Amino acid sequence: MTAELVRGQNHTLPQTRLEIRISAGAPVVAGATLGDEHGRVHGVEWVAHPGSPQLHGLEVSRQAAADHRLAVDLDALPGGVHRVTVLLALPLGVGGPTRFGAVAAPFVAVTGLEGDEIATFTLTGLDSESAVAALELYRRQGGWKVRAVGQGYAGGLAAMLTDQGVDRAAELAGSIQEAVARGLARSVAPPPPRTPEGDRVRHTPAQAPAPAPAPGNGQPTAPGNGQPSVPPPGAPSPAPQPEPLAQPAAPAPQGGPVDYAHPRRQSTAPPPPPPAAPPAEPGRPAQPVAGDATGWSMDERLYNQVWGMFEDMARTVAAYRSAVDFAESRMDQELERTLSDPRSRIGGAGDRAREAARAKRDELTGRARESLDRDLAQLAAESAVVEPALPAAYAGWDNPVWHGYRVPMEIPMALRIGDLRLPESTGLRIPLLVRLPLERGMWIDSGRTASGADAQADPEHLRRLAMESAVLHAARLLAVYPPNEFSVHVIDPAGSAAGALAPLVRSGVLPAPPASGAQGVSSVLAHLTRRVDLVQMAIRAGAADSLPPDLDPAEQLLIVNDFPHGFDDRAVTQLRYLADEGPSVGVHLMMVADREEASGYGPVLDPLWRSLLRVTPVADDHLADPWVGHAWTYEPLRTPPGSAVLDQVLARVANARRTGHR
Repeated sequence: MTAELVRGQNHTLPQTRLEIRISAGAPVVAGATLGDEHGRVHGVEWVAHPGSPQLHGLEVSRQAAADHRLAVDLDALPGGVHRVTVLLALPLGVGGPTRFGAVAAPFVAVTGLEGDEIATFTLTGLDSESAVAALELYRRQGGWKVRAVGQGYAGGLAAMLTDQGVDRAAELAGSIQEAVARGLARSVAPPPPRTPEGDRVRHTPAQAPAPAPAPGNGQPTAPGNGQPSVPPPGAPSPAPQPEPLAQPAAPAPQGGPVDYAHPRRQSTAPPPPPPAAPPAEPGRPAQPVAGDATGWSMDERLYNQVWGMFEDMARTVAAYRSAVDFAESRMDQELERTLSDPRSRIGGAGDRAREAARAKRDELTGRARESLDRDLAQLAAESAVVEPALPAAYAGWDNPVWHGYRVPMEIPMALRIGDLRLPESTGLRIPLLVRLPLERGMWIDSGRTASGADAQADPEHLRRLAMESAVLHAARLLAVYPPNEFSVHVIDPAGSAAGALAPLVRSGVLPAPPASGAQGVSSVLAHLTRRVDLVQMAIRAGAADSLPPDLDPAEQLLIVNDFPHGFDDRAVTQLRYLADEGPSVGVHLMMVADREEASGYGPVLDPLWRSLLRVTPVADDHLADPWVGHAWTYEPLRTPPGSAVLDQVLARVANARRTGHR
């Protein structure tokens, strides 16, 4: 699992042979220094840079580039080395940017040799600096750890090397820049991109070659993800970790082209370029534009933009909380020093020292709040332009896009299942997106929540809200799949959910009435477990054509209400099997249950709950984000009061299922 670090955070390294991957928005110089136990660099022979790229256990790039891969073997380092500091600098005197504030925030990832990410760090908040200590690897109690540093230097390489104790730092910095300039002078311009027909685009000498499109995989990015990377989001698995908003793209064969096509996506034409943001007024941030993230289609760009908003919000709030904690800690230390001197405990000197400490605390927290408010205002402005532009799969029920809804011919990348917010900005909500096809089932908690607005509500009311929420989720899934490519089954043992299920029943989107009683429960579970068994056997045998003709090839969703009432041990075993094995072959589980009511089964059901994505029918802060220490509040989607949008959408889905037309 990747640790997404913020400035000052550390993480244990599980191995000693590593790669450090760097991605920046412009060519940068990448290097590294070796330090002793005090962090001091003993000489130029302990500095790896483009002019001297190899040291024992360390190799860096030989020239400036937007992307770098540094190789590190911690076991091969000299015995006196206790710290490896990764340095980034802008090449000077070559006509490029001269400060990091003018380029995209560099992204650094520590990975294993197979490419699996161990820790990542995005260097935000840089401005006039032209050099920065990105991160450091350091010995701790016989092992190695990585720490996100992000210390910038307006004085450039010379100031940074001086700070690390390098003798004649200015001379070394000059020689590094000279080596970079020679490398850039020898470099060959990249060839122009290929057109869809395969021919090279010819450019005049004054025309810059256009960059090839990059895959939008939601990785930082984004939280937004990247990656989530949304991710989101996603980034985010619930209880104990948030559901990630993105998934890494499948690796391409070595040396082969990258396939940017989304599964089931028919169009292979290249997308139009992202929209350009209007020019910003001097001293003001650029105006946000919907779809300005990377991606192969507009939907993918919006998906990655949402993931980026999630990550931006997570980081800016984490920075604010860190600043407030630092201010409080500094005040406590100053007060402790004051009170440790008996002469300062009483009288005017002590009072003045206390007032000064509190004033400094208030000043620091005030500046942090100003920065937070500025970042949140920018995110709110971005949300204001992104939300109306979202396609139906990403949009809330109150978005006008649903009034012009048509049954799609392809499944989208993701589906919105709710919103996320943090207490520092209750008015700003980030869409929670999950990738399609679903990789895990859902558990809609019908019990009392710890912090929900309806925590003291009547249990029957909560159960009704949970089942209504399940119907809304099922309706969105039916609406975003092509005709007859998604089916819903319902188990309602006691028939208690008739009211909540009415929209699905009267529209005719259910292939069969809700199953009730012991016989109905057994029949539906037997049918779906048989489907999972047959598809798995066909996949293992490589004989997909041998499936029986009565098997429905569509994705299947099973909604289970009022669990565990009406379920025997065999039925419980089948549910666990569907939760574990079903998603990989297109069978998904949606449980509407109160975990406390199922406590009689003991720990046998713990794997079932852990395999499902827990959401609530009321707002609740159960989504934990371990990387930045947040508890995100999840808010379920609701249809506007008095709106007929749900019935209209389901009617069109049912009509498309009958006629095969959109």
